[in-house]
Amino acid sequence: MLPISERLTRPLLADNPVTVQVLGLCSALAVSSSLRPAAIMAISVIAVMIFSSVTISLLRQVMPRNIRLILEVTVIASAVIVVDEVLMVVAPDVSFVLSVFIGLIITNCIVLGRVEAFALHNPVGPSFLDALGNGAGYAVVLLLIAATRELFGAGSLYGLDFLPDAYPRNEMMLYAPSAFFLLGLIVWGGHAIQRRTASRRSAGAQPAAKVSR
Repeated sequence: MLPISERLTRPLLADNPVTVQVLGLCSALAVSSSLRPAAIMAISVIAVMIFSSVTISLLRQVMPRNIRLILEVTVIASAVIVVDEVLMVVAPDVSFVLSVFIGLIITNCIVLGRVEAFALHNPVGPSFLDALGNGAGYAVVLLLIAATRELFGAGSLYGLDFLPDAYPRNEMMLYAPSAFFLLGLIVWGGHAIQRRTASRRSAGAQPAAKVSR
């Protein structure tokens, strides 16, 4: 069992659900044209993940294994419906922009994957931390892509003008293919950092092994 700090921080980079596990790509590419809808989408996914993981963890001892997937999807769908209804009241404009993508959280592989792989076999506390960590890992990638696209595509962040009018806007950043390229760069950067970190650790371990001999 991983310690609390690693359970929260490992999905941010070393085991990120988007860049390493390659899950949840559809929403990461589709709702990241600006920061506000991306932020609300990230919060929605985190809320659904926490609710689903905690609920399945509480039911894991009494849940019939032969219908577990049906129950897991039902719990996730219930959480998504609540989140969708709350968004319609609190942020109707963003709810309209996100539209079908909120409903597609039900089929988000990150949510179902963590429920099936972790919450179904672990107590409530670790399941909560696992859901929070993986949700935060998803949110980091989504917000990074959205901030980059909005900043260089519209010259703003969260709807507020950030770059001077003299800066030429790159409208290509507002189209879906730019999200694909940015995600590829993030994946490449994450793997490059991991390889460099691993090589440094192995280089540091070799002198220690010689000394011990």
